[in-house]
Amino acid sequence: MKELVEVIAKSLVDHPDEVVVTETETEKSIVVELKVASDDMGKVIGKQGRIAKAIRAVVKAAASKDDKKVVVEIQQ
Repeated sequence: MKELVEVIAKSLVDHPDEVVVTETETEKSIVVELKVASDDMGKVIGKQGRIAKAIRAVVKAAASKDDKKVVVEIQQ
């Protein structure tokens, strides 16, 4: 999941070298934290959060085969 979020985020932002993705895994869930430059936040979130919802939907679909809940957190 980490690689998937990283590829998506780097394709959206102006400063791909500042994209940092960390992944924490527990028994039933995976937490993916996405950090981007402050001026790229709008590009990752999108109008009314549409891009953030789309990223979460793609990651959720990719994780459905693992039977684990995936949470994508976007941080500044």
